[in-house]
Amino acid sequence: MITPCRQCQTDFEVTAEDKEFYQKVSPIFKGISYHLPSPTFCPECRAQRRLAFRNERKFYTRQCALCTKDIISIHRTTNPVTVYCQRCWWSDRWDPLSYGRDFDFSRPFFEQFEDLYQTVPQIALMNDNGVASENCEYTQDFAFGKNCYLAIASWKVKDCMYCDAVYNSADIVDSTNIVSGSELVYESIHSLNLYSCAFLALSENCSNCWFGLDLKGCKDCFCCFGLRQKQYCIFNQPYSESEYKEKVQTFDTGSYQGLETIKAQFTEWLKQFPKKYLHMSNCEESLGDNLINCKNTFSFDLLKAEHCKYYVRGEDAQWCYDIHQSGCLQWCYEGITPDNAYMALFTLWCWKSKFTLYSDNCHSSEHVFGCTGLKRGNYCILNKQYTKEAYEELAARIIQHMKSTNEWGEFFPISLSPFPYNDTLAQEHYPLTQEVAKKRAIRFEEEPLKESIESISNDLPDNIKNIPDSIFKETLSCLTCNKNYRLIEQELAFYRKMQLPIPRKCFHCRHFERLKRQNPRQLFARNCSECDISLMTTYPLVREPKVLCEPCYNKRVY
Repeated sequence: MITPCRQCQTDFEVTAEDKEFYQKVSPIFKGISYHLPSPTFCPECRAQRRLAFRNERKFYTRQCALCTKDIISIHRTTNPVTVYCQRCWWSDRWDPLSYGRDFDFSRPFFEQFEDLYQTVPQIALMNDNGVASENCEYTQDFAFGKNCYLAIASWKVKDCMYCDAVYNSADIVDSTNIVSGSELVYESIHSLNLYSCAFLALSENCSNCWFGLDLKGCKDCFCCFGLRQKQYCIFNQPYSESEYKEKVQTFDTGSYQGLETIKAQFTEWLKQFPKKYLHMSNCEESLGDNLINCKNTFSFDLLKAEHCKYYVRGEDAQWCYDIHQSGCLQWCYEGITPDNAYMALFTLWCWKSKFTLYSDNCHSSEHVFGCTGLKRGNYCILNKQYTKEAYEELAARIIQHMKSTNEWGEFFPISLSPFPYNDTLAQEHYPLTQEVAKKRAIRFEEEPLKESIESISNDLPDNIKNIPDSIFKETLSCLTCNKNYRLIEQELAFYRKMQLPIPRKCFHCRHFERLKRQNPRQLFARNCSECDISLMTTYPLVREPKVLCEPCYNKRVY
């Protein structure tokens, strides 16, 4: 079935397999299935709507509304919601059921949920620091870590900084989507099982490799493309071990200016090579980019998934549609990070929960509808407790009411988000100007102006060997946006160990530079540049003129 998107008017397809999924995840009350309708927004507009509820890296200082301590939060002080620190929010010092209220059938569901959402305390940051993580206070969407700083959407990690989507790894800095036992990695993207590597992309099982694209099983390679099981190569030219070590010494990676020169040379050199249409490893009947060990999946940046569609970033998922950043979940639909969840539909941050509908931050809960802030809740609607029988009867009535108001089957509207649009992931992937946001009644706030502090950025020594121990006490100024930033001791130790210059740009600007190196999470119809076969690729024609299908590409790299 082809239908136009309600928001952008672009035609999109809803397949028979999609409809079967919607039927299977439809809630059942008293033996009656309340069928989920097909989506009215296209996949891109659905993703934009979800991402408008996710702030990953805009942190603010404010006070905990319960203990009054100064805290770091993803919520601006201009946000009128009540915010509790981690310790207070998870404590028994407040009762989320005390905010419960009756459902009013004279009002739309989303309007009533918004009233509750703005009243129940919100958690300052989503991490498990002090519980399952240690010394990881400044992290967001984070779990099971140690000694991490500004690590986002990551878990089971150690000594990681300024990174996002890193799993089961250690000593990862300024990198995105690094997984599967990687260690000592800098400025790399979409790679796995790396050791002592920097500036790699789409690579795996490599060690001591710098500046590489699509390397597999390589060691001691510098500025290389498409190599397989190679060692001692520079710009794809093989050398003896002694020749390689001598020549690599001529590249002064500890110098900021030297490193910038290498980057420019490598970027220009890469232009001669065609690109592979998609990057999938050990996948079966799948379509998408950066997929590893997936089956019957159409998604992006996903590890170990089966029967998933429109799912971005995560691992260990089965039968899930329209999910962003999550792991260990089954039969979930339209959600932001429903970790370890089962049958969670239209949810935000509902962890270890089952049969959850239209809820936010409900953890270890079952059979909840339109709730927020519950811990171990059962049979609750708008944070009010019911018996099983009363819950099922009322939930069925609410669904019928939502059908009459055209709310059933739709994710929360962007207007309900507690964040300004420009603080969210939606702005990164679906940017809007302030004028356009205003026309669409979407909240948009400029960042508060901060007076620039006297800095020493222009006087920094060029080489890491000349950087003094006291540098982390200094205030630096970003060369791109002129905002102030500082280093931490752990960070300086990493740069010295890897023989890297200290960064001249702030955390945010470095993040956006990595985004520019990544393809859009969107497929474009093209033909292979050599055999002319039709294919779908994440490389738009304006970005990459020569793209090859897998057989043609493999002739170049194997």
